[in-house]
This record gives sequence, C-alpha cells and structure tokens, in this order.
Amino acid sequence: MPARYEEIANDLQRQIEEGLLIPGQQIKTEKALMEEYDAARNTVREAISRLRVLRLLESRQGRGNFVVKPPEKFRITLTPEEDTGFSGGEGQAWVVEAGKQHRRASTSTPDVLIKPADALMSKALDVPEGEQLIGRHQRRYITNEAGNPVPWSMQTSYYPFSFVRRGAVELMNAVDIEQGTMAYLKDALGIQQARYKDFLSVRPPEDEERSFFDLPAEGSVWVFVHRRTAYDTTDRPCRYTLTVYPTDRNEFIIEARLPVDESR
Repeated sequence: MPARYEEIANDLQRQIEEGLLIPGQQIKTEKALMEEYDAARNTVREAISRLRVLRLLESRQGRGNFVVKPPEKFRITLTPEEDTGFSGGEGQAWVVEAGKQHRRASTSTPDVLIKPADALMSKALDVPEGEQLIGRHQRRYITNEAGNPVPWSMQTSYYPFSFVRRGAVELMNAVDIEQGTMAYLKDALGIQQARYKDFLSVRPPEDEERSFFDLPAEGSVWVFVHRRTAYDTTDRPCRYTLTVYPTDRNEFIIEARLPVDESR
C-alpha cells in the first residue's frame, strides 16, 4: 500500500493531468487539504513536496502553491526517412522534424575534442581501447509555443582519428559542417552511411546535463541515452553518436513496415 502522502500526491497529480487543476491555478491551502484528506500537516506537506519535485507545483513565497505547466513534448522519429536515410535524431532530419511540429531548431557551435576510446566506444567503432577518437559535441535547442529556444538534447559524435589523417580535416574545425558530417565524409573519403544500430537506456542526469536541461536537483527527472553506431557500405563502423534527452520533454516514435502476405 502506498504511504498516505503518496495517495494525496497521486490524487492531486490526477487532477492536474485531467485538467481539473490548470497551470497557473493556486491549489488549496495546507489547512484545506488537511481537512479534505483528513491528514496531518506534515503528510500534506510531503505530498506537496513530491509534486514540486515532479515539477507539477511551484511554491510562491507568501502566496501558496501553484500548478506549473509541464514541459512541451517533442516527438522524435528514430526510424529513417525514405528520402534521406536519416532519422529525427541526426543530421538535418531533426531540423525538418522540428519544422513539421511548427518549431525551430538550432544548435550551439560544435566543441571539438580528442578523446581516447573507452570500452563502449572501442566496441562500437571496432578500434583498440585507448585509441584516439575525434569528437564533435553540440547542445541542441527547439523552440516552445512562445517561440523561445528550450534545451532539447546534447549530442556528441565520435569518429576514428584516421579519418583526419586520410584528409577529412574539417572534422577538426569547431564550426558547423554545412552539408552535414556524413555528407562531408562521403565527399572527402567516399564513406557513405548504409545502416545503423541503436541502443536506448535511461539513467540519472550528470551535473552538466542537469544544469543544461534545468532539471530538478532531487533527481526526479532522468535522461534517455541514445547510442547509435553507423556503418558504411562495407559494413565498417564509421560513427558513434551519443545523444542525451531529458525524459520530461521527449517521446520516441519507431515505425515499421511489415511484409504482407498477398496470397491470402
């Protein structure tokens, strides 16, 4: 059985989700809630604290507790488009996807870093552990209904440093590659993405992620971690991308076309 404060918090959360309590509305006073739920003051305060952690309520000094508008959801299609072969989390596809949802997408200038491959990177890119990789890190934003940019994701793509030695020197420049990195690699080295493999997981946010996404310090909002390994036409791994999304404002869509038995 849930604790009494959880029962009260769950009922108030239900009212918020069903629109009985709307963003900007002040909820009842602690005294009124104590009477309504026949609960002690500390129990009511614990319930309110839980809803603040979930970012459903905010306290305004001297005024009480108010319902907060939840973050707007952005839908990301992880399956590739037929025309480009890219999905909503990579390349220019996510910019197009944002446009379809009447949003605008933007990114920070890339931070370029040289990093030795850890165990996951080594396995993903089929290189020895400790071998140098070149990484390109960006913070990405999507506008909300008011037109203001909201932190959406953090993405770092890693490439074997051998690509630079072979002539793909633009990877080293801390500027956007206008045509997209994979299109550049196709032009510079003849490397073309043919397929990819995805891994999805969730975990508590790290300090940098918590700060960028403005997540609660209590750790109530976790992050999705999307790891993608891209392979070229010879089935060699050519890129390892790590993208972090806050769980409170993102949904993933995976579409599949199934074979149809036309004999029936």
